[in-house]
Amino acid sequence: MKRKVSRSKQQVSITWLGHSAFKFELPSGFVFLVDPWLENPKAPPGAKDIARVDAIFISHGHADHIGNAVEVAKRTGARVFANYEVSVFLRNSGISSVDGMNKSGTVKVDGVQVTMVDATHSSGIETGEQFLAGGDPAGFVFRFENGFTAYHAGDTGVFGDMRLIAELYKPDLAILPIGGFYTMGPLEAAKACRLLMPAYILGMHYGTFPVLAGNPQELKRLLPGPLKRRLLVINPGDTVKLP
Repeated sequence: MKRKVSRSKQQVSITWLGHSAFKFELPSGFVFLVDPWLENPKAPPGAKDIARVDAIFISHGHADHIGNAVEVAKRTGARVFANYEVSVFLRNSGISSVDGMNKSGTVKVDGVQVTMVDATHSSGIETGEQFLAGGDPAGFVFRFENGFTAYHAGDTGVFGDMRLIAELYKPDLAILPIGGFYTMGPLEAAKACRLLMPAYILGMHYGTFPVLAGNPQELKRLLPGPLKRRLLVINPGDTVKLP
C-alpha cells in the first residue's frame, strides 16, 4: 500500500539531462545531481554549467556515470556520494567532500533520506592508463520530506530483489534504463515495472548512441494496461514536477 504524499507546495522538480543524468531541485532550493555526465550527446545546452549543485550521487564507476562530477564538485563545492571504491578514486581526483557509502546504507542530506540499493552491472573505472576496481554498481532511493520517493536504478538488468525495493521503500517514481545492450531493454524494464509498481515511470540510458536502441514507445507496448498510463515520456532538458 502506497504512503500518502503531500501534494501541497512541496513538489520536486526533476530534469532529465540526457543519458542517466538527472537534476533534482527541492522547494527549498536544494539541488542534487545523479550520474552527472553533462556532456553526453543528448545533454541540453549549458548542462555542465549548472550554477548551484549541493550534492552529487554516483551509481558506479563507469565514465558515462562519473561524468563531470569532479569538475562540477570543485566548482560548486557539492558533497559527493558514491560507493566506497569510487569515493576513494574521486578523493584522489581532488574532490574534498566525498562520502563513500555502500548498499543498504542511508544518509540524510537537507531533509532527503538517500539509500543505496543493489544493481546488476559492473563498475570498473577507466583512467586512460589503467582500469581500476570500482566496487559494486548501485541504485539510489530518495525519500523526500513530503513523502514522495524516487528510485534511480543506475545501470542494471532486472533482478528479483526489486520486489524488496518495492516492499521496503515503496517508490512513487522509478527511473529505469531501457536502452538495452549495456543495461536492460524494454522487455526487462517492463518486468521491473511490474515488480516495483510505481505511480510514475521514466526511461533513461537510451538513445545516446545507436546501440542503445530501446525506447519508451516499446516499453509502453510491453507494459500492462494500468502501468502504460504511468509512463512519462520526456526529452533531455525537460522538467517534470512530482507528485
